[in-house]
Amino acid sequence: MSDWIALAVRAARAAHAFADAAQDRAMSALPAGDRAQRLLHGFAWIATTAEALAATAHWAAKGRGGEIEDLVLKVGFGEYLAQLLGGVPMSQTEFARPQELGLTGAAARLAADPAVARFLDQGNVAETRAGLAALLRESVRPDESLHDETLDMVRHQFRTFAAERIAPHAHQWHLADALIPDDVIAEMAALGVFGICIDPEHGGLGLGKLAMCVVSEELSRGWICAGSLGTRSEIAGELIGASGTDAQKARWLPGLASGAILPTAVFTEPDTGSDLGALRTRAERDADGNWRIHGAKTWITHAARADLMTVLVRTDPGTPGHNGLSMMLAEKQRPQPDAPFPDTGLDGSEIEVLGYRGMKEYVLAFDSFPVAADGLLGGVEGRGFRQLMRTFEGARIQTAARAIGVGWNAFDLALRYATERKQFGCPLIEFPRVSDKLALMAVEIVLARELTYAAARRKDAGQRCDVEAGMAKLLAARVAWTNADANVQIHGGNGYALEYEASRVLCDARILSIFEGAAEIQAQVVARGLIGQNK
Repeated sequence: MSDWIALAVRAARAAHAFADAAQDRAMSALPAGDRAQRLLHGFAWIATTAEALAATAHWAAKGRGGEIEDLVLKVGFGEYLAQLLGGVPMSQTEFARPQELGLTGAAARLAADPAVARFLDQGNVAETRAGLAALLRESVRPDESLHDETLDMVRHQFRTFAAERIAPHAHQWHLADALIPDDVIAEMAALGVFGICIDPEHGGLGLGKLAMCVVSEELSRGWICAGSLGTRSEIAGELIGASGTDAQKARWLPGLASGAILPTAVFTEPDTGSDLGALRTRAERDADGNWRIHGAKTWITHAARADLMTVLVRTDPGTPGHNGLSMMLAEKQRPQPDAPFPDTGLDGSEIEVLGYRGMKEYVLAFDSFPVAADGLLGGVEGRGFRQLMRTFEGARIQTAARAIGVGWNAFDLALRYATERKQFGCPLIEFPRVSDKLALMAVEIVLARELTYAAARRKDAGQRCDVEAGMAKLLAARVAWTNADANVQIHGGNGYALEYEASRVLCDARILSIFEGAAEIQAQVVARGLIGQNK
């Protein structure tokens, strides 16, 4: 073990002690309610930063003591420890600063720790960043092996597929506002994309969430929309696999796993957002015992081409809040040339968006839309919210993995441009402000990646990981956006031109801190979850 790995382990412990002090402050502020939101969210970001450092120290300690790994540790720990002391960015203009949060004493103790002091003094400095950028320029990358032959093979397979079948066409699809072609989806299905976590008994691969992360990351490195196609199958597969009746599992899971059935998640409503307890779309029985859905949904991804809708509805209007909600498995038809939504009782209109165009977003209107009598998930009313909550961990881990792929895509484009583009007689990468950006881009991806993988491993072990999943999405989404922004900056004016891929990646990255729970929601989940664990 190198000296820097040992120092990282000790510095990560000191960061956790600082996060514990932030938690004490957050707990004392709980009686203030919403007025303490900034303190609670600041604590969440501090805890997330500390956990990312711990996960990265663990990664380095697993036999990764090469030159580039040491440089990643030095830059990453030097930067994130400095953020803990000076202010962790919650957004471009909001920072969790120790003084504001009442953590001045805890910050002084953190700064005085010998391992922390070493990283602050010798970690993220010009010399270290330059050394890392030089290795990156020579195509040396931080170790990414998972020390598992199957998972490493999966990464290689999907990296090759994304590079050959997705990346060369992604920008054209984006500019044309086109869906990913059916033949590409068929190839993805043949590779097992849609059945990664579905039990082999129902035709899936049963590989778990870590494998799902690898696949999502590599596909999203080609284009976020390719990585996102699997998200809908992931959510539907987990909903039905965990909560469906035996008949529902037999009916739906094999088709989901093979890609023959494409699902869409239908949860959000125009006036409720993340407040699912206020949901108003309702389902009621008709005279024949079938269900009829009435209401409106919005931001429904990939809705037109989907075959199956998992629809959260209110089946008991007399029970307010979450307890009156149920989940419906609603079958629908695919578009016809003259009718994007040919089913009776269902209409939709597309929401035009900046990026994430290969999926398409819709507002849906249900007017007595029919669902079969056995379409109630699990066969019992009033369990919809709890059923949905069970999928949030996996969905947020998968979103974090997509963000990592987007972050790598931004880095790949920026490095290529900085190496090929010359100004004042030399490549852009030779300018320190450019090479600094590239070094930090790669480092932050590793930190976010290891935090995400740690959450996935916890999920695969059967442990609750709502906090860890929230942390992973919180950090990875921020990293994807900062990397995409740095990529545009390195491209200069060309990065703002539609013809350059940098503009697409910027638009795609922006959605990541909004969907699957906005960053503010994630911070609330993390803070409340940690406090709940330690009461």
